[in-house]
Amino acid sequence: MTLSPTFAADYLSGFASTLAGIDTAELDALTQRVLAAYRDRRQFFIAGNGGSAATASHMAADFGKTMLGKRIDPRAKRFRVIALTDNMPVLTAYANDVGYDVVFSEQLRNLANPGDALLVISASGNSPNILRALETAAELEVETLGLLGFEGGAVRAMLNTSVTVRNTHYGYIEDAHSVVMHLLTDALKQALVAA
Repeated sequence: MTLSPTFAADYLSGFASTLAGIDTAELDALTQRVLAAYRDRRQFFIAGNGGSAATASHMAADFGKTMLGKRIDPRAKRFRVIALTDNMPVLTAYANDVGYDVVFSEQLRNLANPGDALLVISASGNSPNILRALETAAELEVETLGLLGFEGGAVRAMLNTSVTVRNTHYGYIEDAHSVVMHLLTDALKQALVAA
């Protein structure tokens, strides 16, 4: 099988259309909630599965380090951020001993306090472990944010704030989530400079 001669151009065109379709009001609202969590020094948790797990880890690195730049001022206000995808021994212990649906919710029970924030990343919006994490977040009075795809799935109604990438192409959705992640990182950099 050979690819169409316009395959790359078609992909980029589809991705550009997907980005253009993002609701900027949703994006602004999410940006303000992330900045508020940073300014208030609340603990910020991030979770996702598959490619979204990689985005969660990348986001935690960007929020925790990249926002500080290369010349780190020890007095700089840090963002207290944890990707719930990163502690593999804990994640696999819960998955093996209890069930994969609790791998994020049980970590929240150990770590979260009322007023903290959880950002979930999910293309489908229907992953059982994300749904359980959001149920636990509500129980613990943790603010809930999300980066979603398709029409947001079941989790959309469970979130205080979200950005939904309305497309069914997983590549476009995950690429768009990465763009939003870098937009949020830039907003944090600006907040740090202004502090």
